[in-house]
Amino acid sequence: MNTQKHILVIRLSAMGDVAMTVPVLRAFTQQHPGVKITVLTRAFFTPFFRDLDNVTVFPIDLKGRHKGVFGLFKLSKELKKLHIDAVADLHNVLRTKILKVFFFGIKYMQINKGRAEKKALVSGKVFQQLKTSQERYADVFKALGLPVDISNPTFPKTVKLQDKTLSKTGGKTKKWIGIAPFAAFKSKMYPLDAMQVVIEALSKTHTVFLFGGKQDIQELQALQINKNVVNLAGQLSLNEELDVISNLDVMLSMDSGNAHIAAMLGKKAVTIWGVTHPFAGFSPFNQPENYALLADKKQFPLIPTSIYGNKFPEGYEEASKSVSTKKIIDTINAVI
Repeated sequence: MNTQKHILVIRLSAMGDVAMTVPVLRAFTQQHPGVKITVLTRAFFTPFFRDLDNVTVFPIDLKGRHKGVFGLFKLSKELKKLHIDAVADLHNVLRTKILKVFFFGIKYMQINKGRAEKKALVSGKVFQQLKTSQERYADVFKALGLPVDISNPTFPKTVKLQDKTLSKTGGKTKKWIGIAPFAAFKSKMYPLDAMQVVIEALSKTHTVFLFGGKQDIQELQALQINKNVVNLAGQLSLNEELDVISNLDVMLSMDSGNAHIAAMLGKKAVTIWGVTHPFAGFSPFNQPENYALLADKKQFPLIPTSIYGNKFPEGYEEASKSVSTKKIIDTINAVI
C-alpha cells in the first residue's frame, strides 16, 4: 500500500507551463482522493488551482526570502514543516536540483524533459510527435507509485460572472471569442495587421475579447476596431480573467499561455504556430489536431527551428503568416 499522503508538486516558470499541470492534478485528485497536494509555484498563479480538491499553493518568493542557495535552504525547511512525504518535481532545473539536495531522505522524482528527443526534433533528425507535457507530468506521479490516467479528463463548470466583470464584458448575447495575439517571441506571433483582418471578420457576428498583459494595452487598443471588440488587457484580475475564459466559446491564441489556460478550463483552443511545432509536446491539452494551424512547412522546411521560438534563421520571422486569414476565420467559425 502506498503510504504517501502529502505530495509537494513543483512547477515554477511560465504561465503556460503551470497551466498545463492543472488537468493532470485534477485527474490525480479524483483518482487519489486521500492524497494531499501542495503546489510550489509563483503566488500569481494561485487562481489556476482554485477549484481543485485537496490542493493548496505554497507561494515561492524568488526575489525575497527564497532567493539564492540560502533562500532555497530556508524554503526547504518551511516546506518540511508541512510533513511532505514525497516530491514531484515537474520543472527539473538548477533551482529544483538544489532543493532536491535539501530534501535528502524524502522520495523525490523529477520530470524527464526529453531534451535529447527535442534536440533531434529541432535539428531535423526526426519529425514525429513527442510526449506531451501532460504525459511527462503524469510519468512523474507514476514514478512515485501514484499513477494518474489523463485520458478521460473532466473540467470545471462555467463560472457565473460577477457584476464587476459583467461591467467590462456586457451580457452574452452572441458567441464569445477570446483572442490572445501575443507570445514571448515575435517568431511565435501572427502579424498584427493580419490579425486585424481576422478580428474584423469574426466581430461582425460574434463578440471578441482581446487578452494580453498591461504592456500590451496600447497595441491591443489599435485592434479594438468596433463595438463588438473588447480589450480586456489590464482590466481584470487573473481570477476575473479565468471567469471570462470559462465563458468563452473558443480561444484563438498563439503557442502561448492563454491557449493552455483555455484548455485547462475545458474550452476550445485554436492555436496559430510559427517557428515552433506541436510535435515538441506543447499543444493545448485535449484539443483536436486540426485546431492547431501550422506554418507552411514546404515554405519553411526547418520548422521547428527551436522548442521555444527563440531561435530561427533569417526569413522565418513571420512564418506564421503562411497561415491564411481565411483559414483562421473558417476554422473558428467551424468549431464555435
